[in-house]
Amino acid sequence: MRTSSVLGPVELIVLTFPGTRVDTAVTRALAEIVERGTVTVLDLIVLSMDESGTITEFEVDDDIEELGVSGLTAADLDLVADADLDIVRASMEPNSTAVVLAFEETWAKQLADAVRAADGEVALHVQVPRDAVDAAVAAASTT
Repeated sequence: MRTSSVLGPVELIVLTFPGTRVDTAVTRALAEIVERGTVTVLDLIVLSMDESGTITEFEVDDDIEELGVSGLTAADLDLVADADLDIVRASMEPNSTAVVLAFEETWAKQLADAVRAADGEVALHVQVPRDAVDAAVAAASTT
């Protein structure tokens, strides 16, 4: 079962923030992991809802500096579908911002390529919930 892929694993996340700006520390953290080659941003959309509930949509190539999101680029693969954005829009509260981000886990590409070349596949991929990680770390530190 050989397949060829030019990308490593791809994920979509939605980050939400109160207000109509993203803290620049978040943008800096994302830029840093991109610079290190840990992830590659493939698509990035920012949704901003004002006090009256009006949502404005911005893409990475729009002027998003006023939203606190600057200095980022994306491969512009349009991986985020309108249906995905509809779900995000429906969950937003007035005076909030959502950053919808599709990214390649660049760090895992070499491993993924090796697994595919060996006719292997990822049989299970589970993201452990943050609460479970925190509980495990707390339990380990008390023993």
